[in-house]
Amino acid sequence: MPKVRLSAAFALTASCEDGKRKVDFYDDGTSCTGLLLEVRASGNHTWHLRYDNAQGRQCQIKLARWEDATFDQVRKRARQLRSEATLGGDPSAQKAAAKAVPIYAELAAMHMADAETHQRSYSTTEGYMRVHIVPRWGRVRLTDIDPRSISAWLAQKREGGLAPATVLKIKAIFSRSFELGLRWNIPGCEKNPVRAVASKPVNNARERYVTADEAARLIEAAGASKNPLLAPIISLLLLTGMRVSELLSARWANVDLDRRSLFVPTSKTGRSRHVPLAQAAVDVVAGLSRGEWLFPNAADPSKHLTTIKKGWHTARDAAGLPGLRIHDLRHSAASFMVNSGVDLFAVGKVLGHASYQSTQRYSHLAADTLLAAVEAGAARQAGSIA
Repeated sequence: MPKVRLSAAFALTASCEDGKRKVDFYDDGTSCTGLLLEVRASGNHTWHLRYDNAQGRQCQIKLARWEDATFDQVRKRARQLRSEATLGGDPSAQKAAAKAVPIYAELAAMHMADAETHQRSYSTTEGYMRVHIVPRWGRVRLTDIDPRSISAWLAQKREGGLAPATVLKIKAIFSRSFELGLRWNIPGCEKNPVRAVASKPVNNARERYVTADEAARLIEAAGASKNPLLAPIISLLLLTGMRVSELLSARWANVDLDRRSLFVPTSKTGRSRHVPLAQAAVDVVAGLSRGEWLFPNAADPSKHLTTIKKGWHTARDAAGLPGLRIHDLRHSAASFMVNSGVDLFAVGKVLGHASYQSTQRYSHLAADTLLAAVEAGAARQAGSIA
């Protein structure tokens, strides 16, 4: 282990002895105690620092290759690290810890593996992850992901034409990764950088209700569809307020026509519920063919129908209701109930809302019903006075 006065000039001319794979030249203490220059037979020159950590164990940390930094830069860095070690730090352990931090793609893979085991909307999450999040952050170490960069990225998504609600969904999925990483003790997840990014609240609630006349036109137009199941599906959506996915996946085994009930094993809220069936709904269901599913797939009856979008668009336009969404039928069912005097609590139970707050969006309809009541009372009173 030759000790020399390390300098830029020495490093320029230092060479490895013939027959050896490498040789280490140690500083004699003039530049920095523990500084060494590793010279390999291949000609590569690399600066290192050797020191004792707080436990008395000898450690060595790489500083830089000869061509990547000046000698003054190397000496300054070596002195800084040696001071840290003298004060109880361990530069090599810190460097190893930094290397242990995974890139986001690794965390994303763990996130999706977890989501696949329990998440009903897994395909949606996977799509957002694959299309939006991983392409931008997949190769970035978790500790290098900061709120400022995330904020700028989300702003670009909004400016690129994505709906505000979609951007919020992307942000929520990204944040969920760090929450899971913290739970799993993944290095680099001690702080969630997404949490520090502010977002404006998005009011994504569209209120569109069909009138009784519009509902009749819609059902009539659906009756002319090539899909013979379209009219009963639309009728039941209006009569029950069910989500379209709940209705299309309904099994005959869960229907009790005598008790006028349809059991939904799982829903968007994760809870099961019994959907009450009005007599009109019972009549529609009774007219369907018996089998495993209420609405079997025409191509494969062993599976249920999964979408009615094509027939829906045709019937909707034929009924003169452009822009009407399938989900608006759920709102319409609620409006029919509220305007008939049914209280909001009961409406929420029928719709399967997880909280009363979800039903509050229909409160203005109840106010309209009450207003009509007082107007009728006032008119009656005015007539009696006259």
